[in-house]
Amino acid sequence: MGKKSFKVKKTYQEINSRIKAGQAVVVTAEEMIDIVKDEGPVEAAHQVDVVTTGTFAPMCSSGAFINFGHSQPGIKAAKVWINNVPAYTGIAAVDCYVGATEPCDDDPLNKVWPGDFNYGGGHVIEDLVAGKKVYLKATAYGTSCYPSKETEKQLDLASLPQATLCNPRNGYQNYNCAVNMTKKTVYTYMGTLKPKAGNANYCSAGQLSPLFNDPYYKTIGLGTRIFLGGGVGYVTWHGTQHKPHAERTEKGIPLTPAGTLWVMGDLKQMSSRWLVGMSIQGYGCSLAVGLGIPIPILNEDMAMHTGISDEDIFTQIIDYGEDYPNGISKSLGQVSYAELKSGTIRLDGKDIPTVPLSSMVRAREIADTLKEWIQSGKFTLGEPQFTLPSV
Repeated sequence: MGKKSFKVKKTYQEINSRIKAGQAVVVTAEEMIDIVKDEGPVEAAHQVDVVTTGTFAPMCSSGAFINFGHSQPGIKAAKVWINNVPAYTGIAAVDCYVGATEPCDDDPLNKVWPGDFNYGGGHVIEDLVAGKKVYLKATAYGTSCYPSKETEKQLDLASLPQATLCNPRNGYQNYNCAVNMTKKTVYTYMGTLKPKAGNANYCSAGQLSPLFNDPYYKTIGLGTRIFLGGGVGYVTWHGTQHKPHAERTEKGIPLTPAGTLWVMGDLKQMSSRWLVGMSIQGYGCSLAVGLGIPIPILNEDMAMHTGISDEDIFTQIIDYGEDYPNGISKSLGQVSYAELKSGTIRLDGKDIPTVPLSSMVRAREIADTLKEWIQSGKFTLGEPQFTLPSV
């Protein structure tokens, strides 16, 4: 097949020049829907330079690399706790990684069913970005160069030599709609599910979600500059469990969980409004992450993709009571995000109330904030060195 010839063809350099000059036309993904519908993708691509997206939801595969500084005498930490939450130390002397889903050491977990998981790694990260003091304890076996065997201290984000949010899997491109077909309540990472399909939980911003607006990852890859946790971050790789070969609609939208993002950024720039520790009853701890990606409208294809609406986006209804925990791959039905956001879906002749785990209000705020940053000229696009693996 020959290379496609576009009627509109822009470059990152041209768009960034317009941003710096205050001339770029920037709209949110929701605003782009009507522009593409009314004007068509070619004219929309002529008119619009950047489309902003946003999502705010639990993203378990998240955490932070922290350098907590040397004690005197020095220490090669073998075990570290921050506010009694264990951190991974197999990195270097005073480097550790705090995982969002790690519970504190004295948590009863699910011994008292269902567990509350009141404090964990996600809460440590929230406390740090909120400017709170946290308590660090480190133990070691002692070496000639690092003789200390124990250190304890209070610290805050400002006093840390370095802190980097590093999330190996964020921004899932589509995800399941979860129901429970058994006769008992179940507690999952998709929230509490009532018996006999008493509720249907889902987790996506739909038409505002970043990867729905660039379904083939044509503009997203290593070096893409993003809104992350209230600060500026970057896409650094495809995320774990990245599955670009998922079945797709004619418009390219995957029908099942597909692409994911590995993202990083300076924790010291971030905000507790956009990094929020979570306690998921009966399941564990997590972190709600604010993520937004600007999509450059390089051609009419990108205009068409960013014009996608909730009516065009579908996902699968999955039984988390019996099928999912037993590794049975079976869909009970397919629903659109327009149906999910309406408040009820229909399954087996029954109306089921839907419950979003992601916040549309916060997703819109992220897209609007990113739009303001770009319009003000303080945020330019990062051209990826290479884009994510696609179909």
